Amino acid sequence: MVQEIYLIDDDKTLKEILKRMFKNDKEYRFTSVATESLEVALKNIPSLIIINEDGINEDVIEICKKIKQDEDNTITPIIVLSSNEEHEHRLAMLKLCIAHYIKHPIDEEYLYYTIKNILKLIYINRRVSPLTGLPGNVQIQAEMKKRFSAKETFAMMYLDLDNFKAYNDVYGFLKGDEIIKFTAKTILKNIHTDEYEDSFVGHIGGDDFVAIISETNYDKICQNIIADFDCNIVNYFTEEDSQKGYIEVANRKGIIEQFPLTAISIGVVEVEKGRFANVLEIGEAGASVKHLAKTIQGSSYVIDRRKHHENEKK
Repeated sequence: MVQEIYLIDDDKTLKEILKRMFKNDKEYRFTSVATESLEVALKNIPSLIIINEDGINEDVIEICKKIKQDEDNTITPIIVLSSNEEHEHRLAMLKLCIAHYIKHPIDEEYLYYTIKNILKLIYINRRVSPLTGLPGNVQIQAEMKKRFSAKETFAMMYLDLDNFKAYNDVYGFLKGDEIIKFTAKTILKNIHTDEYEDSFVGHIGGDDFVAIISETNYDKICQNIIADFDCNIVNYFTEEDSQKGYIEVANRKGIIEQFPLTAISIGVVEVEKGRFANVLEIGEAGASVKHLAKTIQGSSYVIDRRKHHENEKK
C-alpha cells in the first residue's frame, strides 16, 4: 500500500532530500504543498504530514491546529522540522499532539527511521482485526473519501460469506476463524497483485470484507476470487460433509436443517464522477448489490455498472 506523505514547505529542497533518502522504498510517495494549498493536503488524507517550519511564512502552530481540527485528519501524524530551539515553542508543538519535533540541521538517518517507525506504528494501531491483520473501518472510510474527493473512477467490492453461521454452529468458532483468515488471504492473493497495484483491501469485521480497485475488469477479479475460494473451502469441512455438499444443523425447535457448504458472495459498485453524492450512498448501493448476489445459490457476484446519466433519467 502506497504511503502518501505531504510536505508543507514553500521550498522543494526537502522533497528532493527525502526522495533521495527513500529511493529504495518504493511504497513511500512525497508531495510538496505550499502553505496556501494546505487544503489540498487535507483533502487527500495523507498517511503523514511533515512541516518544515523554516521553509514557511505562516505560524506553524496555526497550521497544526488546522490539521488537527480537520475531521478526516484528526489522527494523521505530524512531524515538525525547525531550527527554533526555544523550550516553550517545542512544548506548544507537543501540546498539539504532533508526533515528533526534529531540530535543524536534519540528521537524515534519524529522520528516515522516525518516518518509517511512525507509519509502522500507525498501521499497527489502525488494525481492528488481529485475526486478519487487515485495515479496519477507519482506514476503509479514509480510503473511500480520498478517492471520492479526488473524483477518481473506482469500484467498491463488498464480500461476505454465505451459510457461515451454520458452519460455526457445527464446527465451532475456532474453525470459523480459520475460514475468516482463509477468506482474507484469498481476497488479498487475487487483488494485491502487480496488475492491481493501486488496490486496497479492508476487513469490516466478522465475515465482511471490502476491496477498492481502479481496474475495470471486475468480472475477472470476481471470477478468480470465487474459483480460488471454492477450490479450497472444502479443506475446512470433513470429507463426509464435502461429499454430501451440505451440513446439518438443528434449529431452535430441534428440527434438522440442511445448509450448503460455505460460499462467498461479492457485490461490486462502479463509482464514477457525479454518480454518488457521498460515500454513504456508495455503501447503500453496495449493500443492495451484495444482497442480490446472496440470493444466488453458491458463490456468486453481481456488478452494478449503472452510469451517472442513467440515474438522472429516473
